[in-house]
Amino acid sequence: MLADRVIPVADTYSHTFAGQPWIAKEWLSQVLLASAYQAFGWSGVIAITVSAVGLMTFILTWYLSAALKPIVAIAVVIVVTIVASSVYNARPLIFSLPIIVLWTAVLFQAARERQPPPFWLLALIALWANLHGTFTFGFVIAAFAGLDFLARARLSQPRILAQWIAFGLLCPAVTLINPYGVKAILATFTVTSGNEAVAYIGEWNPFNARTDVLPEILLLTVVAALLITRIRIRWTYAAFFLFTLHLFLAYSRFQYLWLLLVPLVLAADIAEQFPALSMRQWMDEARDGLERAIVKHYRRITGMIVVSWFAACAAFLSFSTVAPSDTTSASGALAFARTQGVSGNVLNSYNFGGTLIFHGIKSYIDGRTDQLFLNGFMNATAEMGTAGGKPVLQKTIEDHNIKWALLTPDDARIPFFNELSGWKRAYEDAFSVVYVNGD
Repeated sequence: MLADRVIPVADTYSHTFAGQPWIAKEWLSQVLLASAYQAFGWSGVIAITVSAVGLMTFILTWYLSAALKPIVAIAVVIVVTIVASSVYNARPLIFSLPIIVLWTAVLFQAARERQPPPFWLLALIALWANLHGTFTFGFVIAAFAGLDFLARARLSQPRILAQWIAFGLLCPAVTLINPYGVKAILATFTVTSGNEAVAYIGEWNPFNARTDVLPEILLLTVVAALLITRIRIRWTYAAFFLFTLHLFLAYSRFQYLWLLLVPLVLAADIAEQFPALSMRQWMDEARDGLERAIVKHYRRITGMIVVSWFAACAAFLSFSTVAPSDTTSASGALAFARTQGVSGNVLNSYNFGGTLIFHGIKSYIDGRTDQLFLNGFMNATAEMGTAGGKPVLQKTIEDHNIKWALLTPDDARIPFFNELSGWKRAYEDAFSVVYVNGD
């Protein structure tokens, strides 16, 4: 996109689905990440990713501290941001985190105060639609907030109710302001509409208490608190709680929605029912010397924090030499392939799809399974690793004219490659294995 000033509409990155319809629905995030890389290398990618997480944390703390006293708000933020840390990766999702937190906080605050939704948020969701596919969650969140307003005001404020309805109708309309129009909306539903890849990708699997230890501990803690304290939750909040909890349990990658958004929605009611936790009561308490000093100099302190942040980023960008892990970059294997002139169509393990694209090698499969590698392709790929998968592997090699393979050391197809006539193991290290077809 940066080189040709063209928005893609067909796949050019794989040899298996070349030319098939594909849209870069998260194009703006990809441009931001690529620009950061071009300017500062992998350090730039890390800096922009950490900055997005920092902004999300700031917004979350800001709105929680409007209801909860500082120590409680900060404690909640620390816990939920640590438990949600599995999504802090250098990928388009990272740019949606501050947006979804701000979107939820502002809309539910407006509903709680029986005010119309701020229409400037429409610009935010239009931006969101160009950054990440989760913008469709914005429609659902707006609907819950509108329902909460209706439950509070009923029909006593028809003019404001009309504004909520208009806002809800405008949300999908403004998200059409992207290079792909309605295709961007439709693409977000392909994962949940019988996508065969879901069963094979870890982040799309359901919640597993045996592996998701921290989320389980927090979930059980929240359930215990609800049972012990007998907190009263509005039915609209309970509906939102259950909706996000469903996503938490159904898809591991959506745990962050429940973790980040539920505290924002419930904070005000918790503060009302438990005054000892509220900001209002804390404000009435006597301030100690440190607190008075912070209040007196808060502008200077804030300025120092901002300056320190930019200074830390500048130092990091100047001296850092970070690079992706070999577990996904396969740097040794790709260096071997380059020096030995290995070429032709490759059969790769799923996790190596991204690094192949990065190095200009057309992949067999990669992470774009929301739109590609479907119609039985993923099922056949998974079948290769089963006990009877050797004939499937042989047929795949023939059908796709495979010349070499880049596999992880634990790839279940390796025993079959060892048995295939004409194939030899040409390279291996702790992270990757290369097979080439000697024929």
